[in-house]
Amino acid sequence: MSAPRSGVAALSPRYQVVAALALAVVAIAVCVHVGMVFLHVAPSNTVTKTHGEAIDKYIYPEFEQNWKLFAPNPLQQNIAVQVRADVRTADGAARTTGWFDLSAQDGRGIDGNLVPSHTQQNELRRAWDFYVGSHDSDDRSAGPRGALSETYLRNIVVLRLERGDAAGPGGVIERVQVRSRTTNVPAPEWGTDKVTSKPVYRVLPWWQLPAGETEEGAQ
Repeated sequence: MSAPRSGVAALSPRYQVVAALALAVVAIAVCVHVGMVFLHVAPSNTVTKTHGEAIDKYIYPEFEQNWKLFAPNPLQQNIAVQVRADVRTADGAARTTGWFDLSAQDGRGIDGNLVPSHTQQNELRRAWDFYVGSHDSDDRSAGPRGALSETYLRNIVVLRLERGDAAGPGGVIERVQVRSRTTNVPAPEWGTDKVTSKPVYRVLPWWQLPAGETEEGAQ
């Protein structure tokens, strides 16, 4: 007597075809993703020169690669991203919230967590880097990705404010303002470098939320 079949072989022919198609779709998607990432980080070549715009649209902002981990001169500053909002309460009153330190919230979620999520570690940080890299010091867009970086950062902070119920029961967030708080990493006790501990703030303009852009709209 032959051994009972298991796995895909145990399925009926119809479902075997469905399983094979599903595996093929997954394999194609993985190959496309790996190929796009490879072309993004590879030196300039004929393919990237011809299809560079399509590659950038696929990569930015979710899959952007950053190699600062391997830099010989690592960052020596702590940058916290904070946000506040103008809200309309359920009874029609207007108020401005205090500053919410979103980076500190991520830090609390990471501390003591053996397997912190990618969102906690990188989402907000990369969104801020994306914005700074596409705007000048006067917050003017310095390239074609400026509008995309604003939308990406705004969506992230709005989602977090909504989930934290910043507007209160029945309230609505009407506009948001983002700022960064940059402080120097203290010099080691044995070092001779003198660094200031005074924080430096970069405050962005207020961003009006498009009509209907709540948690579901931002997603």
